[in-house]
Amino acid sequence: MPRFQTTAVHAGREDFNRLCVHAPPIDLSTTYPIPDLGTGSASFDALIAGGHDAANPIYARLHNPTVARTEDAIAALEGTQACVAFASGMAALTAVLMARSQHGRHVLVVRPLYGTSDHLLGSGLCGVEAEFLTDAGQVAARLRPDTALVIIETPSNPTLDLVDIRATVAAAGRVPVLVDSTFATPVLQRPAELGATYVWHSATKFLGGHGDVIAGVVCCEETHAAPLRTMRAATGALLHPLAAYLLHRGLPTLALRVEAAQANAQVLAQRLAEHPAVSKVFYPGLPGARGGHLIGIQMSGPGSLMAFEVKGGHDAAARVMARAKVMTAAVSLGSTDSLIQHPAGLTHRMVPEEARAAAGITPGLLRLSVGIEHVEDLWDDLAQALEG
Repeated sequence: MPRFQTTAVHAGREDFNRLCVHAPPIDLSTTYPIPDLGTGSASFDALIAGGHDAANPIYARLHNPTVARTEDAIAALEGTQACVAFASGMAALTAVLMARSQHGRHVLVVRPLYGTSDHLLGSGLCGVEAEFLTDAGQVAARLRPDTALVIIETPSNPTLDLVDIRATVAAAGRVPVLVDSTFATPVLQRPAELGATYVWHSATKFLGGHGDVIAGVVCCEETHAAPLRTMRAATGALLHPLAAYLLHRGLPTLALRVEAAQANAQVLAQRLAEHPAVSKVFYPGLPGARGGHLIGIQMSGPGSLMAFEVKGGHDAAARVMARAKVMTAAVSLGSTDSLIQHPAGLTHRMVPEEARAAAGITPGLLRLSVGIEHVEDLWDDLAQALEG
């Protein structure tokens, strides 16, 4: 069995020798010639039913070879039978919610999590009744006969809490657990190996890794993938082949990028924890971090995301963002460059204020996605921004 780094380079390229290509080909066809009606009809039935492939792709909303190669590559990295790619992370979550709503309307959600996920779940737009919990330890007591899904995000956004996946799966019992593993990536964490039914990524982030593609993926076993493909075909939430190409192109350097950024983050977190302008640092690699005992058990490392609370509240945080020169003041994460943003005012602005406060998302909190720049340049930038 090849090691992770080798798999990241070669997965999804199994047909390259037959095609006589070295770089992933981009298939931009929207429709495909049908050699005979019998083959076309059988292919259509197979794809509408959620099949991974068929003798004929029929139409790009049903299947695209470039997208399929990327899906196969990511499934190999997560250790699942299948991966289903969508036009965005939110489209991927929507598909899971709609697919699971056939089994019940009740969904248990552990906060904190990405602000737009929180907003979508709380809005009822997908026809589910979301019950928000403040701790995964509450899952078993809140299960109902119509509970169809449990959702956790670990590490959580933006406070980097670690949630015990194996314990949550045990508490959920028969109910599938979806893990948003965007912050960890399969380099540091593989939830399916711990019993999670769905592994969800905003592939816009680390998997793409270069800030130039929006995509979402759900990794799972084939029995769960088929309904997601059916939902994707029916709703048109397909990933464009150009986006799939960029996503596939980013995978060979995934481990290198994650490990380099993580090494930088470990240095920065320690220095921030000692800075007089900072009241608190949220980072799984620091002593006392919530769920920090799971490093080395659930996660192989603490990752490259952190949050820190600036003394002086909102105005002080705004000044730090404005003074940053090397770091870019922008939402998103997981790119090669470092990004700094204000969760309460941006990514989590739609989360109810009381829920933000309960999760520790204060007016002075900043989230930092550490990139692969030289660590001393990043620290010099942080230091001067904090002194402003």
